[in-house]
Amino acid sequence: MEAEKWGRRIRAYRKLKGYTQEGFSKELGVSVSILGEIERGNRLPAEDILEKIAHSLKITIDDLKPKD
Repeated sequence: MEAEKWGRRIRAYRKLKGYTQEGFSKELGVSVSILGEIERGNRLPAEDILEKIAHSLKITIDDLKPKD
């Protein structure tokens, strides 16, 4: 459940900033399949990936945190 919330927020911010999944995964240095698993909620993002995501999207990790 927690992974799904993270994934939805990451996907929403990625789309808001105009990134494709492929382009964003290249910028992060992860495979498209890993990013897809995170966005679908099948995998919790590791702390280092969260930092890269926030930096690339020019937001904070707090912005990505799921709101209850």
